[in-house]
Amino acid sequence: MKSNLVRPARRVGGTGRVVRTPGGLSLRLDVRALVVVVVLLLAALTASVLLVGTGDFPIPAGDVIKTLLGDGNPGQEFVVNQLRLPRVLVGLLVGASLGLGGALFQAISRNPLGSPDVLGLSQGSTAGALVVIVLFSGSAAQVTAGAVVGGLVTGLAIYLLAWKRGVHGYRLVLVGIGVSALVTAVNGYLITKADLVDAARAVVWMTGSLNGRGWDQVRPLLWLCAVLVPVVLANARGLRMTEMGDDVSYALGVRVERVRLVLMTAAVLLTAAATAAAGPVGFVALTAPQLARRLTRSPGPNLVPSMCMGATLLVVADWASQRLFGADQLPVGVVTGVLGGVYLLWLLVTERKAGRI
Repeated sequence: MKSNLVRPARRVGGTGRVVRTPGGLSLRLDVRALVVVVVLLLAALTASVLLVGTGDFPIPAGDVIKTLLGDGNPGQEFVVNQLRLPRVLVGLLVGASLGLGGALFQAISRNPLGSPDVLGLSQGSTAGALVVIVLFSGSAAQVTAGAVVGGLVTGLAIYLLAWKRGVHGYRLVLVGIGVSALVTAVNGYLITKADLVDAARAVVWMTGSLNGRGWDQVRPLLWLCAVLVPVVLANARGLRMTEMGDDVSYALGVRVERVRLVLMTAAVLLTAAATAAAGPVGFVALTAPQLARRLTRSPGPNLVPSMCMGATLLVVADWASQRLFGADQLPVGVVTGVLGGVYLLWLLVTERKAGRI
């Protein structure tokens, strides 16, 4: 017997389908994007299992899975659950937050360069952390709070400076680049004024690393994502409508500036929290949305694929930083910086050939 709950899906261009319910609700299902999300989730989970098993006390992947399911020996349970699992979860949450934040900023600015790295948000969070480290020799919790406050203040400054009867693409990017240069200079000044111990501590933090991350970093990130991700997805339709232009969006009933303000606030909070947890991990927010878009071949912000791509990129980069350089384990920010720099050069060349810059 056929179910009457959901009508058959109707194909809508490419791999998209529309599913209609008897109540009149219609959902657009992009089959290719769904496949990409599933593949990325599997890749992130596989890399996470391998990463949990990597270290001075190697654990086979099968034993890692058994331990996570509660069937490991006491030694494995301690290593997995207390030492390595929190680090991997921080990596997944930081990568997902940066991927989503990058996708939001690129969609709002309508520019592939409109990421937190380029707009200065990561530098603003770094400035907040440096103020706490250099001027107050604060604790880890105070450094985290300083990074969040720094990111929020920088985001507010960019929004206000870019405002002129609304916030628009290239003006937002140009203002962000200017603010980024200014804050980077402030960060350099703070480093020169620090004593040797605080300067060394600040430089380690500024590199971007998952070393020593524990459950204290997992819980705030998890709660923040649990609150902000539904808010972002609830405004995704309005964000997609703004890509047709402000006039058309207003005509269709979209409160454009409200949508932008809500989503920019969410993106700033996600970026600031990610930076507070792992330091300014470079280029994940820039590359994840673009790679996700190329895989899905779908217009629009690709929010969920960008989250999954960001999480996958960061855990894979962390695994590479521990396995590919022998005894010298690099901070994950170094690996993402190298890969992201190469990608940025390629993106600039591509955009220039296309005549967009």
